[in-house]
Amino acid sequence: MSDLEQDRPSSPEDLAPTTDTKPAAAVASDDDRFECRACGYKYNPSKGDPKNRIIAGTPFSVLPMTWKCPSCGVKKTAFANIGTTESYGFKENQGYGFGVNTMTPGQKSLLIYGGLAVGILIFLSLYTLN
Repeated sequence: MSDLEQDRPSSPEDLAPTTDTKPAAAVASDDDRFECRACGYKYNPSKGDPKNRIIAGTPFSVLPMTWKCPSCGVKKTAFANIGTTESYGFKENQGYGFGVNTMTPGQKSLLIYGGLAVGILIFLSLYTLN
């Protein structure tokens, strides 16, 4: 069979239009936060939007289509799903450690690289000793 014959549909069912369904991972949950792609405002359902009189606990999917970003005024369609709540790691481990378990990945990176920079500065300052 040639390459052209393989590309052709073999039955009428193959010609039927397919329905696009979102994968399970793409479906937003009620706890998901959404970020404005224009200004970076993050809608957190646990806080709501007091400026537009949206009460705390209102999921993004329930917001009316006329709702707009409180910072820049773009439409609801300009928001992207950025995932669930702000806590990182396993919930049962949040109370352990020296507060590191509740830090965001960005805060952890700042702590690590900031510590390295301080260590290098201390090491370089040893050259000033006689």
